Amino acid sequence: MNTGTSITDRLVQLRQQIERVCRDSNRLPEEVRLLAVSKTFPLSAVEEAMRAGQLNFGENYLQEALGKINRCPAATWHFIGAIQSNKTREIASHFDWVHSVPSLKIARRLSAQRDPALPPINLLVQVNITGETTKSGVTPDQLPGLLDQARELDNLRLRGLMTMPEPGRDPTPAFRTLRELRDSLSAQLSLDAFTELSMGMSHDFEHAIREGATWIRVGTGIFGARG
Repeated sequence: MNTGTSITDRLVQLRQQIERVCRDSNRLPEEVRLLAVSKTFPLSAVEEAMRAGQLNFGENYLQEALGKINRCPAATWHFIGAIQSNKTREIASHFDWVHSVPSLKIARRLSAQRDPALPPINLLVQVNITGETTKSGVTPDQLPGLLDQARELDNLRLRGLMTMPEPGRDPTPAFRTLRELRDSLSAQLSLDAFTELSMGMSHDFEHAIREGATWIRVGTGIFGARG
């Protein structure tokens, strides 16, 4: 990725790159939304990105995220990190989307702890496609049962799936498998809003777009290298 000298420059270039890949893949650019992964970057970086028109931000670390959320209420906030049971109440209270739900237990806690006065949380289930023991997420075999029970939870809206491919390997098979899972389970379980695929990061988002990603998660490609 060609990087500019500022967050604004990088966002312009990234959007142009997304449009090019969509055009080459016979997809509409509006089908792919950009999630700016702002973890470890300061509030000033988020504010610059917002001035450049970026409104969706992803955070991994709860305490760091809460300060940014309080200062930037106009943004839409996505939790994308590992979820511990003792953090679900704060996640349920402050985030609009959760991309990294690894189990029915966590889904139930998020639903129970979401204020019914708030809109339902947009929930994506994390799928461990490659079976890595160091990664969270359900296996493809476990996924149908989790979705069938999670769709009955009051304060959640099942929106789709998320995955992270194995580092150092061609990501295309994992991305393709996730798309196929979404398509088959959406039809099998009649999940009408189950349309999202959160996959692809700064180094592999072009592969993800070609395989149907609807959210790409980009941090360094927007904000620069982390310290």
